[in-house]
Amino acid sequence: MSTMPKYFKRVFDDYQVLVKVNPVDFTGTELIVHPNGTVEKTEMDFDEEIFEDLQVDEFVAGNALEFNLHLAKS
Repeated sequence: MSTMPKYFKRVFDDYQVLVKVNPVDFTGTELIVHPNGTVEKTEMDFDEEIFEDLQVDEFVAGNALEFNLHLAKS
């Protein structure tokens, strides 16, 4: 498995969640982007099933540029 972070996103009714996962140690960051533009940032510790969990929760592949643009607003 690659050691590069993996990015995921999902749009809900009125907000968006972006997730960055480090596949080596399963740490990462979750961003919640609210309709008014505010961004909540949470540092996360995941387990080795995170990729399956994200798929079940209907997250799709994201990218570093989009994630980091929102991260800069947090």
